Amino acid sequence: WETCWFKVELSIPPAWAGREVHFVWESDGEGMVWRDGQPVQGLTREGEKTSYILTRSLKESEPHSLTLYVELACNGLFGAGQGSMIAPPDPDRRVTLSKAELVVFNRDVYELLVDLEILLDMAQLLGEENQRSFQALYTANQMVNVCDVTDPSTFPAARDLAAAIFSQRNGESQHTIHAMGHCHIDSAWLWPYEETIRKCARSWVTVVHLMEHNPELTFACSQLGLIPVPWQAQQFQWVRSCYPGLYARIQDFVAKGQFIPVGGTWVEMDGNLPSGESMVRQFLQGQRFFQEQFGRICSEFWLPDTFGYSAQLPQLMRGSGIQRFLTQKLSWNLVNSFPHHTFFWEGIDGSQVLTHFPPGDSYGMQGRVAEMLKTVKNNKDKGRVNHSAFLFGFGDGGGGPTQKMLDRMKRMRDTDGLPRVQISTPDQLFSVLEKESSQLCTWVGELFLELHNGTYTTQAQIKKGNRECERILHDVEVLSSLAVAQDTAFQYPASQLQQLWRLLLLNQFHDVLPGSCIQLVVEDALQYYTEIRRAGAQLQEEAVQSLCRDLLLPQACSTHSTLVLNTLSWERTEVIARPGPDGAETLALVTVPSMGYALVQEPFVPPQPVAVRKQEDGSITMDNGVIAVCLDTMGRLTSLQLLDSGRESVPDGCYANQFALFDDVPLYWDAWDVMDYHLETRKPVTTLLKPLEITLAGGLRGSVSFSLQVGKSSTLTQEIILDAMCPYLRFLTQVEWKEAHKFLKVEFPVQVRSTNATYEIHFGHLQRPTHWNTSWDWARFEVWAHKWLDLSEHGFGVALLNDCKYGASAHRNVLSLSL
Repeated sequence: WETCWFKVELSIPPAWAGREVHFVWESDGEGMVWRDGQPVQGLTREGEKTSYILTRSLKESEPHSLTLYVELACNGLFGAGQGSMIAPPDPDRRVTLSKAELVVFNRDVYELLVDLEILLDMAQLLGEENQRSFQALYTANQMVNVCDVTDPSTFPAARDLAAAIFSQRNGESQHTIHAMGHCHIDSAWLWPYEETIRKCARSWVTVVHLMEHNPELTFACSQLGLIPVPWQAQQFQWVRSCYPGLYARIQDFVAKGQFIPVGGTWVEMDGNLPSGESMVRQFLQGQRFFQEQFGRICSEFWLPDTFGYSAQLPQLMRGSGIQRFLTQKLSWNLVNSFPHHTFFWEGIDGSQVLTHFPPGDSYGMQGRVAEMLKTVKNNKDKGRVNHSAFLFGFGDGGGGPTQKMLDRMKRMRDTDGLPRVQISTPDQLFSVLEKESSQLCTWVGELFLELHNGTYTTQAQIKKGNRECERILHDVEVLSSLAVAQDTAFQYPASQLQQLWRLLLLNQFHDVLPGSCIQLVVEDALQYYTEIRRAGAQLQEEAVQSLCRDLLLPQACSTHSTLVLNTLSWERTEVIARPGPDGAETLALVTVPSMGYALVQEPFVPPQPVAVRKQEDGSITMDNGVIAVCLDTMGRLTSLQLLDSGRESVPDGCYANQFALFDDVPLYWDAWDVMDYHLETRKPVTTLLKPLEITLAGGLRGSVSFSLQVGKSSTLTQEIILDAMCPYLRFLTQVEWKEAHKFLKVEFPVQVRSTNATYEIHFGHLQRPTHWNTSWDWARFEVWAHKWLDLSEHGFGVALLNDCKYGASAHRNVLSLSL
């Protein structure tokens, strides 16, 4: 990830007067041309950008000698791997500079070749039943006959033949394509965060340079991804800090309406895993940044490369001033083809947003005839709307639009036989779609991507860090708000919280939180979580000291009392652990009011203590008067009873808390995918290393523990805890994971029958089928949830809760959590 600098001294021959002169640079590493201390052009061979235009017509008054600097990165558009797009960085990879030349560019030959390319594509792709294909073919043939490559004076006549074809206009009913420049840049993926800053600069300076010579060009900017993407606030902030000159030029084109901020969020976050509050902060931070920097908020939510979209997003969008949504990722579905490209999407509260999927199923188009024809043919809402988006430009690793893409589309602006192509903006597209929306269909519920289900589980430490830091920031804000309400002298830590939130939001980017990134990015993300934990703990302590200052004075409480705070909005009665007089940990049962505190002094005796008993066969029973459980020697639940009802939760002959190991060998996307056929490889984990034994004999708390061998080299240790008065059983699980291409789950078969299970999502819940009646059902063999999933029938149910997991499933009567 190092960069090398080249000083390039150029001297243009006087004999090239009146000619167009380019500086050509070809390398398998990404580059940036600097001139007069400012970046002026990105260079990326994979992005078809290998030259910098020095002059379009050399004049005597122009400098013939000048000095450029080229910053060459030791990575390509898709990172520094070898042999595969998703290969990890190769420390032995070498970057080669293969060409550095000063050349005369023949614009007439270039234009002639683009004419021929469009005509030949029309001839080949429009089909024998279309007379325009023959007209294009014969015109191309005539051009070859007229053109003498050794005589440039013949070129204009050849071009006139092409112009005659391109000038024949469409009828009024022809489909209109709204073309917008685009450059998806993943904030981190096959490269670290720091490299993304350079990628943004290379891509955006090239776009600005194009705009200076193509005033019709528009560019929708959001963030970064696997193909071209729009922008997001975080990337703007990076460029603002590191490339202030470029940022000022961007602001000018934003004011002109050409450089168009879209997205409305801090980063292009994962669409499923962040909490509801995190989603709100993504919109809040993003929209606030756009308002402050560009004088307006985004009216379109732009998230083209995220792995599915929560059913709560329409409500969150509407609450953030957004009524329009664009993506294309559901075109990646492995099983079912999504039935619409333009529709209303309705969330769990009834909120609706106008949604558009570009029918070309990509955000990295290149302006070719085949892509235009696919956009029209593939549109699933023909007859309802007659307009669609076309996002052109290299993406995922940056790059963006090129001059050739623009020149191709100029020839297709209104050419009979091809769809009408106009350079447009997101607002122009959605405005016309809104006018045509009376016949549109409505899709209710989540937009589930039938692919990349493994991202709910990949990189367990990242998932755990995200959930813990979301909780920490919640607690800091609650306690700080209470402190400032009680004491106006307390300074609410707004700036510190914004900094910590932005770190957390950055890590929710759609290749970081899902775990589909290189090791270097994982290390950066874990370091950010460490910083949030450290700073969050300090802010929390400061708020508690202010809020409870009098209670913490030595004379206010005895040395044996403990202050307990509850940051949730309901009263809680729980067993807590606290340091005793001798430093040893002691237990106490405490009731704390909603958003309140309690001082714990004398131990509270529960109405019924926990009883833990070992049976002759080695099994152990635990009972607290609310629930009663029985565990075999391997820690599996053979019985779980709700005592008031006498209802047994575990079916006869079944085991709950059963660990199972599956093979995990997807077709291609290793960190992303788990395929449905993995379910055929289930192997229960049954190798016992340490049998079940009692670790706490009862009273306020009873607990047991055991250890298992998982696979060839991994170990699992679990402590199962039952507290007094508690209606649930806790499982504290530690795994030392050393397996490759394996998938560990824990299963809970329950004696409940329901055709739907309920899963927690952002500020709500969602029901999904427990059967596989249709292809839409079985494509959800592995789904996501937040803190719980529940299987209930009338009057009774069982819920499975977690503190750091997201992958889950409920098939028939088995609840499963992916570990």
